[in-house]
Amino acid sequence: MTTLIDGESLMNDGVSVVVFQLFFKMVMGHNSDWGSIIRFLVQNSFGPYGLFSFVSCIVCQCLFSLLMLFCFFSLGIGLAFGFASVFWLKFIFNDTVVQITVTLSASYFAYYTAQECAGVSGILTVMILGMFFAAFARTAFKSDSHQSLHHFWEMAAYIANTLVFILSGVIIAEGILSGQAISYKGNSWGFLFLLYLYVQLSRCVVVGVLYPLLCRFGYGLDWKESIILTWSGLRGAVSLSLALSVKQSSGNSYLSSDTGTRFLFLTGGIVFLTLVVNGSTTQLLLHLLRMDTLMATKKRILEYTKFEMMKTALKAFANLGDDEELGSADWPTVIRHISSLKYLEGRQVNPQNGYEAGSLGPTNIMDIRIRFLNGVQAAYWEMLDDGRITQCTANVLMQSVDEALDLVSTSSLSDWRGLEPLVHFPNYYKFLQSKIIPRKLVTHLITERLESACYISSAFLRAHRIARQQLHDFLGNSNIASTVINESEVEGEEAKQFLEDVRDSFPQVLSV
Repeated sequence: MTTLIDGESLMNDGVSVVVFQLFFKMVMGHNSDWGSIIRFLVQNSFGPYGLFSFVSCIVCQCLFSLLMLFCFFSLGIGLAFGFASVFWLKFIFNDTVVQITVTLSASYFAYYTAQECAGVSGILTVMILGMFFAAFARTAFKSDSHQSLHHFWEMAAYIANTLVFILSGVIIAEGILSGQAISYKGNSWGFLFLLYLYVQLSRCVVVGVLYPLLCRFGYGLDWKESIILTWSGLRGAVSLSLALSVKQSSGNSYLSSDTGTRFLFLTGGIVFLTLVVNGSTTQLLLHLLRMDTLMATKKRILEYTKFEMMKTALKAFANLGDDEELGSADWPTVIRHISSLKYLEGRQVNPQNGYEAGSLGPTNIMDIRIRFLNGVQAAYWEMLDDGRITQCTANVLMQSVDEALDLVSTSSLSDWRGLEPLVHFPNYYKFLQSKIIPRKLVTHLITERLESACYISSAFLRAHRIARQQLHDFLGNSNIASTVINESEVEGEEAKQFLEDVRDSFPQVLSV
């Protein structure tokens, strides 16, 4: 659900800027015939000297622009900066400041190159660049750098949003205080509430019309999630930024100053109402739809986490009695005033004892598979930080887990499926072992590929072994844990077989 809402918000922001620019040009007196509209859309996709000149028929232009609207040229610029940034990051080791600077510089240079130099959509270019970073550059950052990068961009987004909201609030307040058309006449306020209702109704209609498709594609969508998707359509800094640009461009024969102020007032009002009304009531709506309840497996994991935290805290508390400064304290009084320390006398019970996890229903199984795969991915990150695997190997392994996460609701663990094309032992490899083929040629042809496949297989087996142990610690010998653990062991059979084949035919690869 989070992925769906975030993805929709990302696409909305990118496309809305392009559509806004189109309508704003029409308001400011530019040509508004079909040819000009299509030319503008194609220009944002291919650039000012794109392929549009080769298509003359107006019907062909329509079909051509609709098919290729989503940024052929913007895609190329975004990918080019993405490849350059990832290549640059390979030469940076454990320098968080430089890594953050590279991502920041690449984002702004990509936007400027697309918007000012190439004449295409800078927003869509940056969106493509971000998607490329998420897919291929995440292993370029180690654990500490990854967290620092995440916090930096969160803070940068927070500061930018705050500045936009403050600036919008100041300009709106100035317009209300100085313009009687807004402050004393009720038309603008009435239009604001009618516009808010229209926005909610239009979103409801869009989700309702697309509901049959949303149910059958991707992760699927049930009726409860469709309600949350409809109600959670918030407006934010992008809308206010576009409204501020209208206000700045007003005061001419095409757009009066009062119209610019009213436009900013209505946009700011919609943002305010969606944040206050929709944002503050979403949690209540989740509760009414019973979408905030924890399943038995999640409760079990929380109980086990609290048990481990309490055990660690009590162990540290018990050692305080031997402390030179605190050893003489009145510990019975301390225990009496701290309720959680009542378990110090041996009354703490391991939640595994007498526990049997929830039923083997599809929801519980899916939840445990997701947590298991998250544990596998965490093990990959740890191996990358320890230098056990390279960035290229980590990217392949991470992608296999992401693909398996998409299938947990319909099939068993399947992260090996994405690795299988890269890890196989063809029969002709054994033929190459014959004395007919020169040894150096054989080594040159297959050793490097087998070495990479061995790294993938070994990392896969190690990560699954760690995740199985963690799952057993969480759920004990429950049926649901045994089911997922058995699926993991089945997944590892082919990896073990591959390593055995390599050991028998090319032992020099494993020695490397």
